[in-house]
Amino acid sequence: MAYGAAMAPSPWSFHLTAGEIAIVAVVAGLALAAARAGRPSRARTVALAAGVALTAGVLVTPVATIALNYLLAAHLFQNVALAEWVPLLLVLGIAPPLAERLTANAPARALTHPFVALPLWLVSYAVWHIPAVYDAALRNHALLALEHVSYLVTGLLLWWPVVQDAPHRLSNAARAVYVFAAFLLASPVGLLLTFLPDPIYGFYEEAPRLWGLSPLADQQLAGVIMAGSEAVVFFAAFAFFLSRFLEDER
Repeated sequence: MAYGAAMAPSPWSFHLTAGEIAIVAVVAGLALAAARAGRPSRARTVALAAGVALTAGVLVTPVATIALNYLLAAHLFQNVALAEWVPLLLVLGIAPPLAERLTANAPARALTHPFVALPLWLVSYAVWHIPAVYDAALRNHALLALEHVSYLVTGLLLWWPVVQDAPHRLSNAARAVYVFAAFLLASPVGLLLTFLPDPIYGFYEEAPRLWGLSPLADQQLAGVIMAGSEAVVFFAAFAFFLSRFLEDER
């Protein structure tokens, strides 16, 4: 729902709606179940807890209020966190024995295959950033919840073959190539937002302004945030697996 300046909630208020709270609760429940069933190491437990905390941080705190009422830049930050950072933390938190049990069935093996997981993530990312779809989700809470869930689910699939050996054990070289391909294929969205001469999301053209940012400046900042955050995460993973590949070769 679009707000006029007089109706917009305080940008510092928490976004406590049923849909967002439900998503946080489900993520927390799944993380707790993974911790109990998999008996993860302390580092993996920290990763699970961080994934839950980040989910709450972008869905119910003022970050979400600003994202859904004021600034595209905040919404792009929210999307990157849900599609990339949270899924990576959650997959890192799953102990290998539990990962083997979770992917012992045919559907899971198919969905976590690199040639399936990456396209699903890319399609989800691209579709939700189509202007008409993006604006519709911001005005329809059920559609917005579906957007957030699709980011989380396809993000889990994206990172699974990178982090876990089961059910498709990739070489370090293959993991490096896979991560680089993910970055290369997803980056045009952020770059496009950075360099377009006009705003493309009507919702944010009508939204109240914060900190003197015009709709175009907000969109350009959003593109920089998206492209920059993707570069940090994906290139860190790429560098890690490339270094392991080079060590193996030596």
